[in-house]
Amino acid sequence: MTATDRRVREVFIELSDTLVDDFDIIEFLDRLAMRCSELLGVSACGIVLADHHGVLNLVAASSEEARLVELTQLQTLEGPCLDAFNSGRPVQYADLWDETARTRWPRFTTATVEAGYRSVQALPMRLRDNVLGAVNLLSTSTGTLSTETITLGQALADAATIGIVHQRALARQELVTEQLQTALNSRVLIEQAKGFLTHSLAVDVDEAFAVLRRYARANNRRLTDVADDVVQGRLTLPTPGPAEHD
Repeated sequence: MTATDRRVREVFIELSDTLVDDFDIIEFLDRLAMRCSELLGVSACGIVLADHHGVLNLVAASSEEARLVELTQLQTLEGPCLDAFNSGRPVQYADLWDETARTRWPRFTTATVEAGYRSVQALPMRLRDNVLGAVNLLSTSTGTLSTETITLGQALADAATIGIVHQRALARQELVTEQLQTALNSRVLIEQAKGFLTHSLAVDVDEAFAVLRRYARANNRRLTDVADDVVQGRLTLPTPGPAEHD
């Protein structure tokens, strides 16, 4: 195994490590941008990701020049990353100053060439039909990347995409679990308050719940908070009169 092969293996292991508690997606994508520049032999790398509205945002760049180039794409709504994101396919231009590129992305090509870059390769960040964003590879020289380099770049983008999708799924699952636990805790608290009122007010369970609910509504408070006050002894509710109904 060559030193390059070992380095590629190390980077893939690094990109798969998204299960840690302190996972930081911005730091993760910054690392991806730096590793793409290192392993693919390009001058710079920028990464854009779509938010929950489907709007692309700049999330990482390996240099300040690359950051400005990516911002130009997003502000002018033209450039290879947008095309790769919308089509789900790689986009490559060997010379940004040729007529085809300047016609296709006039403002992007002008800004990119002025920043010192002459060729570009954009790779979609995708998992099956789900495209999350795009990786932009910028070079200061003209020419196309080899098929082997593009394949490695796409593999890095795909590995990062799987990590992001997995992390998002985990976050959603944790949120659902937290919401369920909160609901269960609230239910337990309300049952405790009902039991307390059943004895202290000498009413049945249904009436105890009605007392809790009436007080919460009348005072514009959450039922769980009223139940907690009753259980903790911070609130004393009166015995309901014969005319009180929900």
